Amino acid sequence: MIKGINRQMIEVSQTGSMYYEKALLIVKPEFASAQQQILEREALKLLKSMDAPSAFKRRKVIAMRVAFTVLSAVCGGLLVYFMFKLGML
Repeated sequence: MIKGINRQMIEVSQTGSMYYEKALLIVKPEFASAQQQILEREALKLLKSMDAPSAFKRRKVIAMRVAFTVLSAVCGGLLVYFMFKLGML
C-alpha cells in the first residue's frame, strides 16, 4: 500500500556498524525544517548508540560461559595432576 504523504528521510550509508549496512530514518514532521547538519549529526549519534541485535548478544554470552567453564575444568584438572605429581595428594 502506498500513501501519498511526503516525509523527509535521512539515509545513512556509512553506519560504522559491522551489523548494519545502511539506515533510513524518517524525520518527525515538526523537525522537518531543522538544519540538515543537525539532523545528520543526530542520526549518526543514534546509530552509534545502537548495539548488536539481541540474538548475537545471546550467542556471545553463551559462548563466553562455555569457554569459561571449559577453561576452569582444564585448570582444575592440571592443578590436581600437578598435586599428584608432587605427592601432595
